[in-house]
Amino acid sequence: MRLVDALIFGLTLGGTYALIALGLNLQYGVARILNLAYGEMLIAAALGALVLFTQTGVSPLLALVLLVPVAGFTGALLYRVALQPLVRRARSREALEADSILSTFGLLFVLQGLMLAGFGGNYLSYSYLAVPVDVLGTTVSANRLLALVVALVLGGGLFLLLTRTRIGTALRAVAVAPESAPLVAIDVAKIAMLAFALGTALVAVAGVLVSMFSTFSATMGVLFTMKALIVVMMGGVGNFVGCVLAALLLGLSESLVSTYVDPGLTLAANYAIFLFVLVFRPAGLFGKGRR
Repeated sequence: MRLVDALIFGLTLGGTYALIALGLNLQYGVARILNLAYGEMLIAAALGALVLFTQTGVSPLLALVLLVPVAGFTGALLYRVALQPLVRRARSREALEADSILSTFGLLFVLQGLMLAGFGGNYLSYSYLAVPVDVLGTTVSANRLLALVVALVLGGGLFLLLTRTRIGTALRAVAVAPESAPLVAIDVAKIAMLAFALGTALVAVAGVLVSMFSTFSATMGVLFTMKALIVVMMGGVGNFVGCVLAALLLGLSESLVSTYVDPGLTLAANYAIFLFVLVFRPAGLFGKGRR
């Protein structure tokens, strides 16, 4: 039973990591924007859900309907105003990535400062769907199971979007060869903006669902950004199935190390796996090559 407990907990934890990382994978994989303010966007959505739930009684699931479209629109506007000029002046993809790191690093502090001014630096939390569910004899909270299910659905949905639709073909074309995409009548700027907006909408989904069972504060965004970046690099940039699988692997490794070795070594185990991937599989565990 101890092994079953560890496996179930690891899968739910991995589902949370997958949910957190999917949006960054889309932004970085297609738009080539390495968004260091990604975690702050997640915290902003979590705070929005907190306010709606505690002040007006709106459930977090209903808050998704309200916050996700707002997040998507905000992401599109942010890309158009702050990031598109970087894209236009960048001479190469590498230069764009470097510029986006510097730009979003500044955005990180802007968002963090606004949230600190509005909510302070205290840890915040609320509880929703904290109902125990029996899974193979192990008790798991319903809100964590929901995060796992949503991560699997979104990962599968994004895979189908990219492989079975015309817009998905355009997204993949921009991700692989943005210089050649205009030759087949693809508007690279609009597709990149769409990818960034969808990524922002996805991080809002993650923020709302994670807020239902996790304690958070206005200064914790960087932790979510780092975890998302590790998952994206492990799974392969732009590979959404790989992203989900890498997140599940990371969650399982944390759970098993915590159960059978030492809870204090979980972070060390994560970074050891990450370093191993960077050295021996730089394109990611499920990547086919460098982009």
